[in-house]
Amino acid sequence: MRLGLNQSARLDQRLLQSPQMIQAMQILQLPALELEARIRQELEENPFLELTEGPLVEEGGQDEYADLPGVDGERALEALERLERDGPLAERGRADEDVDKKFEAMANTPDLERSLPEAVLGELALLDWTPRERDIAEYLVWSLDQHGWLPAPREELLRELTHPEEPHEDPVVAAGEPEPTLAELEAILARIRSVTHPGLFARDLRECLLLQLAAAGSGEDALAWQVVQQHLEDVEHNRLPKIAKERGQPLEAVKDAIELVRTLDPNPGAGFGSVRADAILPEVLVEEIDGEWIVRLARERFLRVQLSPLHKELLKEARKGAESREWVKKRLENARWFLDALQQRDSTLERIAKAVFEHQRGFLEKGVAGLKALRMQEIADEVGVHISTVSRAVAGKHAQTPRGVLPLKYFFVGGTMGEDGEVQSQASIKQRIADLIRGEDATKPLSDEDLAERLEKQDGVKIARRTVTKYRKALNLPSSSERRRF
Repeated sequence: MRLGLNQSARLDQRLLQSPQMIQAMQILQLPALELEARIRQELEENPFLELTEGPLVEEGGQDEYADLPGVDGERALEALERLERDGPLAERGRADEDVDKKFEAMANTPDLERSLPEAVLGELALLDWTPRERDIAEYLVWSLDQHGWLPAPREELLRELTHPEEPHEDPVVAAGEPEPTLAELEAILARIRSVTHPGLFARDLRECLLLQLAAAGSGEDALAWQVVQQHLEDVEHNRLPKIAKERGQPLEAVKDAIELVRTLDPNPGAGFGSVRADAILPEVLVEEIDGEWIVRLARERFLRVQLSPLHKELLKEARKGAESREWVKKRLENARWFLDALQQRDSTLERIAKAVFEHQRGFLEKGVAGLKALRMQEIADEVGVHISTVSRAVAGKHAQTPRGVLPLKYFFVGGTMGEDGEVQSQASIKQRIADLIRGEDATKPLSDEDLAERLEKQDGVKIARRTVTKYRKALNLPSSSERRRF
């Protein structure tokens, strides 16, 4: 019987809302490391799953277990207990106990992230402070911003040491103690800088650079000092002749001073603390073998699971209709759904990856310049899935290619129609702009209008000057006036 349109829609909706379908979509979207954590969770919770080094074991359908001879329910429960006590998971657990668990945990646990204040305080721990100095130092360190600067006015800091903004907070310097002075504050800041970074606690960029120049022995009469003190905006906009004229110095001397300033650290806080970088495990491998591009999943890098063969024994021991049998069947059903979801994830990801790199062969052969415009809808139509499935499948997934490890989403890009009718990707146009700038005469840099003209004449890509400007800024490339070398 053929379903009507409304009936079919309601059926599709029920399927999409079923726990199994929701689980399959969730697993499809999980990146590699999160998927591994999910697999380990299932291994712990479901005794009918076990690790395997080979491919997934293909089992028969559910009907195979529909009419198995039953035995006493208590024996079935005993079998379940035996599985948990003596089965493969228990054996693995006992073997693991022979390993130094503390060492293993330490070896596999990433360092805890530390904030900037925590990292700075860690370096100050061994200094000989009085209780008052330590309290003030800790307050100042916790007042740093993300750059390692302390922009608050010093008078405001002194006031907060004795009169905190929040009425429930205790003052850093207790009542009855001498009022902290600006000289005391600066002495504590100088002591912290001496063992950490000379640019810490600066009010702004200018003071941050001046503090580093002073620590390096430069005084106010040095040209680099004068450039920082009075000409930072001119440096930013590459107005070197203006600086030379106002300072009465040769252009070469100004250039040398600016080179010295560029060696300084504008962001001293970046050297402290730690942000744990997420490990990237490419799930897709793209290799050239005998002149052919082969796209496959890196299955050998990840956990593989299968049904434990002991589930058959348990089903045979469970009496039909007994509570233990229902428990077994429920765990078995969950295990099957999980394995099906994993297989569907692999199949979908592999088909999508192959379709993507069939379109992006130019990237594999030429790099970014060969990247073509590609929309997710095109891949969805080719693979025969909904666009949301493509979006879920590529989310958080990476491909290992001869051009580097890149997220799969990288290969979905917009584009611009060229004169030959071929659509050039935005990434390839940006790369071409970068190449043109890299090859320009630095004494006569190309304006954005010049870049647009060369793209049209040399590459057949006609885009507006404002689009070139947008792409150049996206590449963090300065304007022609700022790129000019004197």
